[in-house]
Amino acid sequence: MSLLNDFKNGLWNEHPIFRLLLGMCPLLAVTTTAEYGLAMGLATLFVIICAEIVISLVRNLIPKKVRIPSFIIIIATFVTIVDYTMPAFFPEIADALSIFIPLIVTNCLILARVEAFASRVSLKRAIADALGMGIGFTWGLVLLAGVRELLGDGSVFGVQILGEGFPTWGIMGLPPGAYITLGIILAVINQIIRMRHKKTREVS
Repeated sequence: MSLLNDFKNGLWNEHPIFRLLLGMCPLLAVTTTAEYGLAMGLATLFVIICAEIVISLVRNLIPKKVRIPSFIIIIATFVTIVDYTMPAFFPEIADALSIFIPLIVTNCLILARVEAFASRVSLKRAIADALGMGIGFTWGLVLLAGVRELLGDGSVFGVQILGEGFPTWGIMGLPPGAYITLGIILAVINQIIRMRHKKTREVS
């Protein structure tokens, strides 16, 4: 498999949110605005890239019996860097994301990728996978958060899109709004996939 395929898998074919349903906690908790979704996505992107690089480099040095604890320590190191850096430069966003930044340590997406991929492949493939999965996770967060913000406040990234006469949906700022939006997006994506498969069968 080429590096390009490793990268593209995370963007669509094995999208961490919409295909694998990984990382649901931050997805449902912090996607009230597109800004928060982007911030969480970029924080996760940084952690997964750094973790996959380090684990790919030292994978042969880690005893199998302490593999998972070692992975968690490496992940936690980079999460700590984010947790201390974000309040210094983006205090308002850090306050809004709150406990969900430290909880990146427990994000099943990151642990799954370092265990199933980075610990078994070369550095180049680990970087390609981390970029694809991280960017895929980020655009998934931004998409869901953007829909919720648009319908809930009439804006995206704080920019007013809908007119004052639009009846905003208050539920979009609440947890049920995240489930509703996720369900709709999953239905649309699944329909797109079914249509693509149907066209492929017809051509063949």
